[in-house]
Amino acid sequence: MSETITAGEERYWKQNLLICLLGSFSTLIAMSLLLPFLPLYVEELGVSDTAAIVQWSGVAYAATFLSAAIVAPLWGRLGDLYGRKLMLVRASLGMAIAMSLMGMVQNIEQLVALRLFVGIAGGYSSGSMILVATQTPKHKTGWALGALSAGIMAGNLAGPLLGGALPPLIGIRATFWAAGFIIFLAFLATTFLIREERKPPKFKKSEKRQSSWSMIPNKKPVIAMLFTGMILLFANMSIEPIITVYVMQLIDNPAQITMVSGVVMAAAALGSILSASHLGKLADHIGHVKVVVGALIIAALLLIPQAFVTQAWQLIVLRFLMGLALGGLLPSISSIIRHNVPDNYAGSILGLSVSAQYIGQVAGPVTGGFIGGQFGMPYVFIITSALLFASALYNWRTIKKA
Repeated sequence: MSETITAGEERYWKQNLLICLLGSFSTLIAMSLLLPFLPLYVEELGVSDTAAIVQWSGVAYAATFLSAAIVAPLWGRLGDLYGRKLMLVRASLGMAIAMSLMGMVQNIEQLVALRLFVGIAGGYSSGSMILVATQTPKHKTGWALGALSAGIMAGNLAGPLLGGALPPLIGIRATFWAAGFIIFLAFLATTFLIREERKPPKFKKSEKRQSSWSMIPNKKPVIAMLFTGMILLFANMSIEPIITVYVMQLIDNPAQITMVSGVVMAAAALGSILSASHLGKLADHIGHVKVVVGALIIAALLLIPQAFVTQAWQLIVLRFLMGLALGGLLPSISSIIRHNVPDNYAGSILGLSVSAQYIGQVAGPVTGGFIGGQFGMPYVFIITSALLFASALYNWRTIKKA
């Protein structure tokens, strides 16, 4: 595959990376800050039964990922045709409007509808991944995507912390308006500061009708990465539903359950933030496949003792180490896809990768909650470990032969 990066892109890729990183960080803060108060808002909207509050909170939370999984390949394809910056401008403006409107809803159905709209209109961080992956010199993609991934994870980490602090100070509805304003600032920065020198490719009508998938010369590495992205998010999210209940079994003071659970959840994210750019840089030197396989094996090994911890601090340490191991996975997945897909179709296939990850993000909590409830919480860690081992073996055998 030929390298098509122009002199303009070579000049602007660092500037674009910085704006994408800051934009992804701010939009994900705004998008994730609703997590701590979502059940309270659902109750405020007229849902009174405790079971119904839990159910509607889950529906509202998952709605965004479901709709995003459906439209991500479409936005990726349109980015290939009309420019990746345009997709970021669209996403940030749509998300700013939707988040502001969430502060004005009068019933739960309106909230769920807007959450669906956020998934359809949004995707700033995934769009940033596509733009950075396609506009960065290929020998720098691992480092650049690692840095961007660290910003994304930092936003996911900081959002719930702000979401716990802001509603008592300004109210839930005003918190949504503040989130909309933050995303609007990202929209302005994206519009005026990102430079996309390369004009979108001119496709003939026959080429526009042609499937992006059919244009991939070697599909095996791409299939492996789509599967790995789904399994990674599945593995991460399968643990989330049981952490609070698991922590309850490890500590005696009920007043500390929420705080300790938050620390456990944050530990993995913090580890990933610290390691993402370093592992991305390492992958640029030794190969992305080696980093993917190694990270999966290490994470699988670290999951096993998590099933048998007796103290909360042990779980915190193990989750942090697991975060360190997994920090380089998403950047490496994007880099491998980038290196195996023609430039004109990279956005479409990276959009498929985002959809696969969203599927894992939706299926993980449902499966983890079911396994934990039916068979016991240690089985969630053991089964997830087996999945990561199987994924490592599949990647090694598939890509080695490709």
